[in-house]
Amino acid sequence: MNVFERIVSALESAVWSFGPSVGGEPIPLVIILLLGTGVFLTLRLQFIQVRRLRHGFAVTSGRYDDPNEPGDVSHFQALTTALSATVGIGNIAGVAIAIHWGGPGAIFWMWITAFLGMATKYTEVTLAQHYRDIVPADDASRKQGTVAGGPMYYIERGLGSRWKPLAVFFAVLLGITAFFTGNAVQANTVADVMSSEFGVAAWVTGIVTSAVIGMVILGGIGRIGRVTGVLAPVMAAVYVLGALLIIVMNIHQLPDALGLIFREAFNPSAGVAGTGTGAFLLTLMWGVRRGLFSNEAGQGSAPIAHSAAKTDEPVSEGVVALLEPFIDTIVICTMTALVILTTGVWNARTPTELDLAAGDIGYVQQDEAGAFSAADPPEEIPIVDGLAQTGPGATQLAWHDVAVERLFVDAEHTAPFTGRLEPARQRAVAVGGREYAALYGDAVENGAPMTQLGFQRGLAPLGDWGGYIVILSVLLFAVSTAIAWSYYGDRCAYYLFGQKGVIPYKAVFVAMHFVGATLALTTVWTLGDVFLGIVILPNLLAMAFLSGKVREMTIGYFKRRPWVKNYEARERSLEEKRGKKREPRG
Repeated sequence: MNVFERIVSALESAVWSFGPSVGGEPIPLVIILLLGTGVFLTLRLQFIQVRRLRHGFAVTSGRYDDPNEPGDVSHFQALTTALSATVGIGNIAGVAIAIHWGGPGAIFWMWITAFLGMATKYTEVTLAQHYRDIVPADDASRKQGTVAGGPMYYIERGLGSRWKPLAVFFAVLLGITAFFTGNAVQANTVADVMSSEFGVAAWVTGIVTSAVIGMVILGGIGRIGRVTGVLAPVMAAVYVLGALLIIVMNIHQLPDALGLIFREAFNPSAGVAGTGTGAFLLTLMWGVRRGLFSNEAGQGSAPIAHSAAKTDEPVSEGVVALLEPFIDTIVICTMTALVILTTGVWNARTPTELDLAAGDIGYVQQDEAGAFSAADPPEEIPIVDGLAQTGPGATQLAWHDVAVERLFVDAEHTAPFTGRLEPARQRAVAVGGREYAALYGDAVENGAPMTQLGFQRGLAPLGDWGGYIVILSVLLFAVSTAIAWSYYGDRCAYYLFGQKGVIPYKAVFVAMHFVGATLALTTVWTLGDVFLGIVILPNLLAMAFLSGKVREMTIGYFKRRPWVKNYEARERSLEEKRGKKREPRG
């Protein structure tokens, strides 16, 4: 590992391993606080995610929209903007990564995270609406939005001015998180897919997607809302329909896939990469991490988008927001998981070109129990007839942190490699002195390529086009996610520096998109997880302290039933518009 990778790994360990130990295994404090807050809010709000789910769909439909209420976008556009950030690479690559590292049981813990996250999302969005900031009507910056909201506002205004340092801390951390979680990860996954599928250089992909994102986000929240209002429904429909078709075609495998998820949730055998060997807490951790990354409940990002909704009733936007974890994780992530499991690609080895300089190359070492863990590359690894030395203490070449059993010099796997690997030079030197920059072998996929393989195999009876659904979805998901996250980041910049900080932030955001496309997959995802694990802490604390206020607003809202008046106002507005159209001209 180089110095940068060591630093990133150390930060990840500090954030996601710090906490009390049970049976010698640490329970990360982040997970305890995240799930604990979800349980607390679920109970205090009397299972709001179950009782008011139907009302959330009704408000989202637009039937209760009053066009005269303050805000920048409709309930539906606010939801699609937030969904554009949540429904993304986490649904395609994140699910595959959770299964790769934590085993199929990680999906169960993604479900739990989503169910509890519905109450969490409701709480943070309701608070963000209540404490949002309205930009003055004569402000020249209204193109960028007439409102600003999010955890930084309800931390400062809800908890009091003495808590402002915590609000500033949150805004700084979320602004940085936007560079990685909502931006660099998206660019990296697109570049990975375009490189593996079409051979397009990562820097080329980075330039193209950066240009597209830059053109959209410079138009402000209005343009963002219009673009995501189209992209989010289209991309979700295409992806889900493709996944449903595969599941129906493999319906006989469905009971086994579901059984595997539930069995492995509490008694995991191993993740594909070997890290889940009997370790329940690792399966739990990967499920929660990927669940949080996917639906963002508790992270404090989505409330920023929902703050822009046109409403003067905070609870009405809260019930819209609780749909997000349901749609994102319980529906779409489950579709991905079932495609991966029913087609059997989650632990399948496929012929792969192993570029020795690629970020997916690594080295692993086996312990006495037979499990593998990441290892520093030795000076050289002897290879005889394609095989490296195996057994405890032996270091082997790995792809996606899974040892490659046999190496070849040709794509057809007819000529085993004999010689030595020189990790420092990123070369393989054969007997006789010939050097190779890449070898070939059967390797396990991870991330978006694993999901793509599932779609390709699942739809193979209908033709060789299934993988293109994932390619299209990756492009749309990644672009829409980055667009939505740019708004989250610029609202943090607005809170910290005022309007003068927004444009410079957007410029750096576009630049970071390009940088993310060129970094190694593991490094980018790990950086995103590090900032993700930190930024949720002040938000969870604020939600716990302000939960009484949310309960009070919730009871008042459903007692007053203000949506009835909104429905009548909407009908009057529509009737006025119809009347104007019927008026004779001239």
